[in-house]
Amino acid sequence: MAKMDLSLLKSKFRGSMLGALIGDCIGSPYDNEGQLTHGTKLVLQKSFDKLEGPIFKAPVMQFTDDSAMTYSVAKSLIEQKELDIIDIAKRFVKSYYEEPNRGYGMGVVTVFQKLRGNKFIDIESPAKEQFNGQGSWGNGGAMRIAPIALFSYQNYDKLLDTVRKVTQITHTHKIGIDGAILQAIAIYQSLHLNPNEELNVINFIDDLINKMDQIEKDEEGLGLSEPQPYKIQLGIIKSLISENNEGPHDEKVIQKLGNSVAALYSVPTAIFCFLRAQKPIIAIQTENPFRRAIQYAISLGGDTDTIGSMTGAIAGAFYGEEKISNNLLQHCEASEEFKVLGDKLFEISIAQ
Repeated sequence: MAKMDLSLLKSKFRGSMLGALIGDCIGSPYDNEGQLTHGTKLVLQKSFDKLEGPIFKAPVMQFTDDSAMTYSVAKSLIEQKELDIIDIAKRFVKSYYEEPNRGYGMGVVTVFQKLRGNKFIDIESPAKEQFNGQGSWGNGGAMRIAPIALFSYQNYDKLLDTVRKVTQITHTHKIGIDGAILQAIAIYQSLHLNPNEELNVINFIDDLINKMDQIEKDEEGLGLSEPQPYKIQLGIIKSLISENNEGPHDEKVIQKLGNSVAALYSVPTAIFCFLRAQKPIIAIQTENPFRRAIQYAISLGGDTDTIGSMTGAIAGAFYGEEKISNNLLQHCEASEEFKVLGDKLFEISIAQ
């Protein structure tokens, strides 16, 4: 691919960080509602319309653990200028103890307590001990991975290695790690594409399938019922996206791809939401494909803040900051800080 214009690339870095934040902030009030009712989807539509409309005084929408941990990863990369697992782990724990009410799951809290207890001398064991030694296969690794994808923009092998290391602080199950890898690759691919050209959705999925095939092919002996679960999910995305007319109904998407906290049933869903929103969606009234992707992700219910955040990180990396409403950003906590994080990650990444 031709070298990308640096101002566009900078906009994409900002877009990915802001997209992750927006999806989290707007998604969190709908979290764990199961499938959203028609009425709730109308409330969501009106909420987006109002937030993008003329500025009005309202309480700022708070971010959750998704953005808190994303922030910690970004700050560590910027200040250390390299991956420092101990530094990231310390930031996670400090951030949690300063603001414990950000919606952290009990599993990750236990890991933080153990890390603090062993004074960060042993970073690996606390996460490995989760779930009777199997490790977590939740989406907590994937939800915070955007800064790593940006940081490793120029080096795919480094991306894979870095994602694995940073995910294993809290998630050591292969499915949890591979979910973070898939999310990072989706952001990475989006960064390298020109938003002014129509996205070839099937090529985008095929590229992900080829990359995950390489990553998952060494997992035959793990006792998983399916040796390549993400490759299978990506195949389902391909068949769903190929449905003509109005596209698949929400029920079908939830049934086939999922909307839960499990990485396997949320990361592919976020990728699907980004790709599906390339075209209009009948129930979502907006011309803006960035907003459409996040609104669609939240409208599927379930783990709305995380799936919204992951969708936003991918969509922002593709479209850049241009498609993000400034008025909307005024209502999201720490949006100026996230913009600055995007800029600093950009400076470090292109200097490498």
